[in-house]
Amino acid sequence: MRLTASLCTLLAALWTAAAQAQSAPDGLSLELNRIDQIEGACRLTFLAENGLGADVEALTLETVLIDREGVVERLTLFEFGALPDGVPRVRQFDVAGLSCEALGRVLVNGVSDCVGPASCGEALGLTSRVDVELLG
Repeated sequence: MRLTASLCTLLAALWTAAAQAQSAPDGLSLELNRIDQIEGACRLTFLAENGLGADVEALTLETVLIDREGVVERLTLFEFGALPDGVPRVRQFDVAGLSCEALGRVLVNGVSDCVGPASCGEALGLTSRVDVELLG
């Protein structure tokens, strides 16, 4: 009976470790998760996951907002703040005067500031869950 319980505990621990290893991103992943029109602004919601193996104390990205016609609407900085290793974080940015309907692409033009591992900007993976493309 004890052997069966110990075996079950061991298998559960191995399964949990394997699941965590599969879900942890390599590098720094950034997903444009949703966009919402709010009063006078477009709210962009990002899901950030740090898989660098060390905490990022501060991250600021230079972003370019491009409309559906391919015209640059504006260049701005998004400050993501601290991103602990292995812990997903959600960050929202309200862009005043921007129509979400007109937004076509968000270009991560570069890393403006990164306090943490040297590979902050090199290991950036970008995805989007909405019909606005996130690229870099």
